[in-house]
Amino acid sequence: MSTLLVLEQTLNGIQFGVFLFLISAGLTLVLGIMNVVNLAHGALFMMGAYFASTFVAWTGSFFIAFLLIIPSSVILGIIIEMLTLRPLYLRDHMDQVLATFGLILFFNEGVKLVWGVDPQPMPTPELFAGNVEIFPDAPYPVFRLFIIGVGLLVAAVIYFLIAKTKVGMLIRAGASNTQMIRAMGVNIRFLNTFVFGLGAFFAGLAGLMAAPIISVESGMGDEMLILAFVVIVIGGIGSVRGALVASVIIGVFEVVGRSMLPIAMQKIFPLEIAQTAGPAIASMLIYILMAGVLFFKPQGLFPARTG
Repeated sequence: MSTLLVLEQTLNGIQFGVFLFLISAGLTLVLGIMNVVNLAHGALFMMGAYFASTFVAWTGSFFIAFLLIIPSSVILGIIIEMLTLRPLYLRDHMDQVLATFGLILFFNEGVKLVWGVDPQPMPTPELFAGNVEIFPDAPYPVFRLFIIGVGLLVAAVIYFLIAKTKVGMLIRAGASNTQMIRAMGVNIRFLNTFVFGLGAFFAGLAGLMAAPIISVESGMGDEMLILAFVVIVIGGIGSVRGALVASVIIGVFEVVGRSMLPIAMQKIFPLEIAQTAGPAIASMLIYILMAGVLFFKPQGLFPARTG
């Protein structure tokens, strides 16, 4: 197992973690502030990827697609919030789970009706199509570095919004005590709509970033939704800082574990067993990590009151 391989896979893990942050940041805000369990967040990620592939096919430009993703994702999120979630704010979490699970089925089947069952192609933008040598004799895709840059920029923007603006003050207050900001006369309905639209945008942006490197198809958001929930459980519900830290940790665990563990097991077990058991055990690592964090810190690494 070469040092170069470990460094390259670690960088892949960081890239995957930053990409995962784009999804989980919106989900942790929605759950932490609105107290809504939104299982349809993965479907919003999927819709962002479908929108992106369509916009690129229409315009031929990745950057125009980005500009179009902003209003389309936000509008879709607002429509879902107004029609589906708003009547459920005072209902039990199980009602929210059932309703948003229904949205998953609706969108998964809806994209098949509109775009068909075949995966939608989306080429890597020409500006980011090449490779760059970060390590000697190890070219790394520029687009993956671009994803890291976008994710860190989004983290900085969210930090400024949360920590330095009046809206951010209300969001932090809402994550700690919703009844308090309601008593202060804040329009909680508008705040909920704003937060959900913001979360939908982050999910759509993640879909745009994912479309050139993974298959754009029905159900692509289901697995990402599970990982996003693991992120917010480890990081702390309502904590954006926790979402960023937990996303990078999970990204490195996921990628490095899947690539390195089978190789390491070959030194102990026969090749066939190592190739079979290695990926299976690697897929369990993040859940073992989650159980360990919950055992020592049940509220996550960064509870919302410190986020």
